[in-house]
Amino acid sequence: MGLVLSLLELGVAFSFFFLVAALYYIRNCKRKAQPVVGFFHPYTEDGGGGERVLWCAVRAIQELLPEYNSVVIYTGDYATSESLAARAAEKFGIKLKAPLEVARLHRRKWVDAATYPRFTLIGQSLGSIVLAWEALTTLTPLLFLDTAGYAFTYPLARLFGCVVICYTHYPTISSDMLRRVKTRTSIYNNNSRIANSYLLSTAKVLYYRVVAQLYGWAGSCTHLAMVNSSWTRAHIEELWRIRSRTIRVYPPCDTSTLQALPLRRRVKDGYIISVAQFRPEKAHGLQLEAFRLALKTLQQSPDFQEVQLKIVGSCRNEEDEKRVQTLRDECKRLEIQTHVEFCVNVTYSELVELLGGAVAGLHTMIDEHFGISVVEYMAAGAIPIAHRSGGPMMDIVVDEEGKKTGYLAENAEEYAAAICEVFNLSGEKRLEMAVAGRKRALRFSEVKFDDTFKQAMRAVL
Repeated sequence: MGLVLSLLELGVAFSFFFLVAALYYIRNCKRKAQPVVGFFHPYTEDGGGGERVLWCAVRAIQELLPEYNSVVIYTGDYATSESLAARAAEKFGIKLKAPLEVARLHRRKWVDAATYPRFTLIGQSLGSIVLAWEALTTLTPLLFLDTAGYAFTYPLARLFGCVVICYTHYPTISSDMLRRVKTRTSIYNNNSRIANSYLLSTAKVLYYRVVAQLYGWAGSCTHLAMVNSSWTRAHIEELWRIRSRTIRVYPPCDTSTLQALPLRRRVKDGYIISVAQFRPEKAHGLQLEAFRLALKTLQQSPDFQEVQLKIVGSCRNEEDEKRVQTLRDECKRLEIQTHVEFCVNVTYSELVELLGGAVAGLHTMIDEHFGISVVEYMAAGAIPIAHRSGGPMMDIVVDEEGKKTGYLAENAEEYAAAICEVFNLSGEKRLEMAVAGRKRALRFSEVKFDDTFKQAMRAVL
């Protein structure tokens, strides 16, 4: 209890210091916001869905506000205007309308999770204020757009006279996180040592409540909050309490190539695919256990003796590589190693080919905020089997014009049952579901994102 209160006092003192410093700086230097749009995105080369949102948003702003002098990217990467524009074009197929400006951030370590082995949430949140201070004193934009989820920067940006807009992929803290700690549920962000201790769990609940209060106040300082899913919107509205300024804008999913793949699959020779980074929250262990159970049932039929699971993902570092090796070892323990293939760091063309032959696609992350891989399964014609939570349940694996688009599951038994059902569907029924899924996937295109993003921007401008 004392440690948490000390942490709260430290956070209040830290925030108060920056508030006073910002007011003093602004008053004495008489800084004026420049007629530019600044995108706060410290990790501009993460390669995920967040980066695609960044470049689509930049392009949309350039089209919507051509009268602004320029668009500035605040990044901690060693990047140039040319290299970022080239990356947007080569990796995501997004051609920007005009050259960018780059404002290099030298204090990115303040938002790096590795900097805070303990109390990571509050550490990164307060650290983002330091990084935002560097960004705003380097160049103060008229429009400050955060596309990376650093809500604690919004009060500071308001003090600097910016119009603050954000695109939130995932709430820093949510009622679901609090509930799991209160019920002492062991999961990737609540380790068993804390879950098994009443005292530690009570202290963590108090810590989370403190962070949630601070997060709610900081988030409410934005003029417009765009969120990526119904699940995220519900949590943001609950915490930030700015319902009239919160708009759902689905992320842009480039599925045009996948939409061209044939929908008919030879199920007898087909396989199941899983596309996700090798991170703890992706719950690959659950996939292996579910596949083991499904395999026992499927192999009772002579048609499904060689069913395979292909796990596709990228390794960012040595830690991810160790996770892959642990999963390989788990396959041996479960005696399914001859039926599981790991496809690590594949190219996009290889991914398209893999999706084009998949009968079903697995997704096992709890409370996935959206679920781009699930949309990709549906666009490619693979029947999705996703976790019954978050974006996949609320927005994606939803009936399309009364037709089923996929399956939802929670535990290994439910996933196994769904896998078996997909493989035993008649050709006609499977095709009908694939058609409905592909139609549903069109709701999450780049064109839809562009239209909704611009509409939301016009409202605040």
